[in-house]
Amino acid sequence: MVAIVFLTFFVMSLLTNILGPIVPDIITSFRVSLGAAALLPFSFFIAYGVMSIPAGFWVERFGEKPVMLAAFLAGTAGSLSFALHPSYRVAVVSLFVIGSGMAVLQTAINPLLRAAGGEEHFAFNSAFAQLIFGVASFISPYIYSYLVLNLGRRGGRNLLLEGLGRITPPGLPWASMYWIFAVFTVLMIVVLFFSRFPRVRRTQEESAGSWQIYGSLLRRPMVWAFFASVFAYVGSEQGTADWISKFLSSYHGYDPHTVGASAVSWFWGLLTGGCFIGMALLKLFDSRHVLVGTCVGALGCLTAALLGPRHVCLIAFPAIGLFASVMWPILVSLALNSVSEHHGPFAGILSTGIMGGAVVPLIIGRLGDHFGLRSGVAFLYLTFGCVLSAGFWAKPIIRNATVSLKKAIVQPTT
Repeated sequence: MVAIVFLTFFVMSLLTNILGPIVPDIITSFRVSLGAAALLPFSFFIAYGVMSIPAGFWVERFGEKPVMLAAFLAGTAGSLSFALHPSYRVAVVSLFVIGSGMAVLQTAINPLLRAAGGEEHFAFNSAFAQLIFGVASFISPYIYSYLVLNLGRRGGRNLLLEGLGRITPPGLPWASMYWIFAVFTVLMIVVLFFSRFPRVRRTQEESAGSWQIYGSLLRRPMVWAFFASVFAYVGSEQGTADWISKFLSSYHGYDPHTVGASAVSWFWGLLTGGCFIGMALLKLFDSRHVLVGTCVGALGCLTAALLGPRHVCLIAFPAIGLFASVMWPILVSLALNSVSEHHGPFAGILSTGIMGGAVVPLIIGRLGDHFGLRSGVAFLYLTFGCVLSAGFWAKPIIRNATVSLKKAIVQPTT
């Protein structure tokens, strides 16, 4: 069951993080503006804002297995609808359906991982699951590049390419990715259907809670502040990833199918690898100080990417991922450590902040249509600045344990 949860993380990442590399193809193939192209990640990530809290109630009522099967059915329906009818309007609807399934899975699999792997191993398994998620994010753009570069070639004996070539429109080789997604989601449905799930017993703190609890939390300014910070972080992450390839193509002439896709891949790769560095820093420094330092580093890389020459830009954009790698866990831990109760409902509210990944790329696209993409991407100064501010106003009840803090605790008094 733990392996199935890890596999679920892998498939979720494949479906989620392909949007950045295909944005230039969407603009070219459907002849749409930057703002219209940004509606596609908007339709995907807005589903998190709509579905995250209801998903918690569904999991408690129906259990993990039926809900996960329904989520992957939604992923299959969304993938097949676009694969069979590749058009801009179908893409908007299908991505919302896929995003809804991914939002539901996000809610279901963490309690399942705790029950299947044991509470004592939950922290390790969660970290390993995030590593798998990052690996899939790194691989996904390379699958895209392989299909786009090789699908139209003739004379080969690759059965996969031959089969995809027959069912994919010749002018839209990138749309073949959605046939791949459909196959993965169908396989996951088969695996889940024949799997036996453990019973998940939630503590009161882990339960979805009642609407009254959500109401009481939403009356606290601190809850809204952390929601805004999570919203800004996910917006910064997706706003960077979604527009890297198009920026490199527009301002520096790099091929989005090769160099652009590779840059997006390295952004996710550094976002994953940076977690190890962040874990070490959190053992040495207060998490708020680490948050401030990483935000400053991300802003410096953003400046180099926007204003530097082409070879600097090619390095600076992926490097943003290195500094952004620990922002999410720090924000979530600061938020949950700032309240003494109702952590489950609070986590649900924070999860709705993932819809920042819908709004910020759309704002960047709209600004890009009117003032140029460089000015649009500069909007990330505001969102990273919002994340930076949390390092100054957050007042957690429980601070992260550091080496110096532990020494201070055990040092005998005289």
